[in-house]
Amino acid sequence: MVVGDAVTSPNVPATTVTHRSGPDFKGLVWTLVRTDFKTRYHGTFGGYLWALAKPLTMFAVLVAVFSFIFVDADYPLYLVIGLFLWDFFAESTKTGLGCLHAKGFLLTKARFPSWIVVLTSTSNALITLTFFVVVVCTYISLVRQPLGVGAMLLFVAYLVAFLAIVVGFSLAASVLFLRYRDLNQVWELTLQAGFFVAPVIYPLSIIPERFHFYLYLWPPTPVIQFTRAVLVSGEVPTARAHLLLACVAAVSLAAGVWVYRRFAPRAIEEL
Repeated sequence: MVVGDAVTSPNVPATTVTHRSGPDFKGLVWTLVRTDFKTRYHGTFGGYLWALAKPLTMFAVLVAVFSFIFVDADYPLYLVIGLFLWDFFAESTKTGLGCLHAKGFLLTKARFPSWIVVLTSTSNALITLTFFVVVVCTYISLVRQPLGVGAMLLFVAYLVAFLAIVVGFSLAASVLFLRYRDLNQVWELTLQAGFFVAPVIYPLSIIPERFHFYLYLWPPTPVIQFTRAVLVSGEVPTARAHLLLACVAAVSLAAGVWVYRRFAPRAIEEL
């Protein structure tokens, strides 16, 4: 039985998890995050290192190939920033899209808001991104130049906007996927094409400027470009550019919440 965006089962007491139990929600969030983390790397020798292996392996291959094309001392740093930000976007959106379907067994046995599952679905990708942030900022501060408070605050703001975009997408896609099962295949194809739309492996300057507007409509592009500018080049994007990113993040989150609230009650019945 569906109540709002929560799911109950007639065989489970409604007091299992209640909307009024704030501490229980905190415990539930921690349990979901910890369980997802352990499940993902359970039984592997490398453990969490596998989360870093994919972007680092891609980094090594691309540096070996494209360093001969893009002769720039900063290219490796540009590349690693682009790869980790892209990996966070791709991994978290793919996980968010299928999270309600994957956790259907839990949603049908306990009563709690299903959006908690959506929010916690980004935890693994967020942990990896946090590790990357610490390593990259430490490297830049020690090897290149100390990062100022302003640069760090802007970087954090970009990451918050990026997370808002991801959460907005995940909220909408997770409920739509329960009704339209081809959505994961569509998104997989979109990500394959989107990797080359975003300036991950190439500098945006090689693209004619008249096309830049269209590339910036793809959410990873402004986050990657702004982060590189602030951390590596020491340049601050314009106020108009920041306003555009803030609007994209706000609209993405608002649209995701609206779609989720519109479709969640009926979509979850299809679990």
